[in-house]
Amino acid sequence: MRNEALLQRLTQAQGIAGYEKEVRELIEAEVRPYADEVMVDPLGSLIVLKKGRPGPHSKKIMFAAHMDEIGFMVKKIEADGRLRVCNMGWNWAAAAYNGRVRFRNGVVGVVGCMGAIEDAHNDVGKLYIDIGAKSKEDAEKYVQVGSVCGYYGEYLPLKNGLVTAKSFDDRTGCFQMIEALRENDGTYPNDIYYVFTVQEELGCRGSKPTAARISPDIGIAMDVTPAHDYPCDLEGSNTVGAGIAIKYADPSVVSDEDVVAAMEECCRSEGIPFQPEVIDKGGTDASSMNLSGFGVRTGGIAVVTRYPHAPCSVVSTDDVEAGIKLCTAISKYEFTTF
Repeated sequence: MRNEALLQRLTQAQGIAGYEKEVRELIEAEVRPYADEVMVDPLGSLIVLKKGRPGPHSKKIMFAAHMDEIGFMVKKIEADGRLRVCNMGWNWAAAAYNGRVRFRNGVVGVVGCMGAIEDAHNDVGKLYIDIGAKSKEDAEKYVQVGSVCGYYGEYLPLKNGLVTAKSFDDRTGCFQMIEALRENDGTYPNDIYYVFTVQEELGCRGSKPTAARISPDIGIAMDVTPAHDYPCDLEGSNTVGAGIAIKYADPSVVSDEDVVAAMEECCRSEGIPFQPEVIDKGGTDASSMNLSGFGVRTGGIAVVTRYPHAPCSVVSTDDVEAGIKLCTAISKYEFTTF
């Protein structure tokens, strides 16, 4: 996979939902040399435009990948210095338990539980964070109510081209869009908007105003999707290493069949391995783009991911590379049926 060092840097940056500045600044530095226009909207989403060559079938295509990751916010500091927290996005209590977290100021903590973790029944309210403080007053020297933290999760190689790290959701999508932008020489038949959104984990908030601003003809979410090829609580066909996933549907959106057909045509003509994606839990920025304005044709490109919303997710670098190629191919595609 190309430029793996950048993917590593993206995963190790911290960008808890609503606090994406560190990630945005990293991305902006990467994309500015290749963009025609760059702006940050009032919510903090980064909008990057690469103009194409006008033609009779030119379209405005909006790709959306979210910069934010899941984390926690301190809601109470106990007398003994323990930090009680609430979700910033969906966290698995069992996955967080006994793991390390880092606050924005660098303070490190370990996640504990008010009792046996199996008795928490995935209630994050039963968790606490231990930063080593001896009292409430001691803890308040380092963190306050409202402070946010996220997981530690090193970027490490596994076997057979797999890698593990935190926040592949959705730094893989951000990475794929950056690399696709590098390849865009401005000769494409479409204007391409590479949009790095905020607060997706809190309800796809960032993509709503960006889609309203751009009014795209086509919206494509670049994200991850849960794997089904290992023992888990989900059932389906998603397989790590079997190619980039093309979204057919999830509970929040049904992809436009012409957009899906175009993506599959691109994959076949370019020799890009792909697989269909159908999931019955979860959603992406495709949902808010789909319902923007008077409606937008939407689709999704996703990297199949094991252990999502956890400190150590797993993806295939081949799948990530395939996503870059599909993002580039569909950007060049001439849509003539609408």
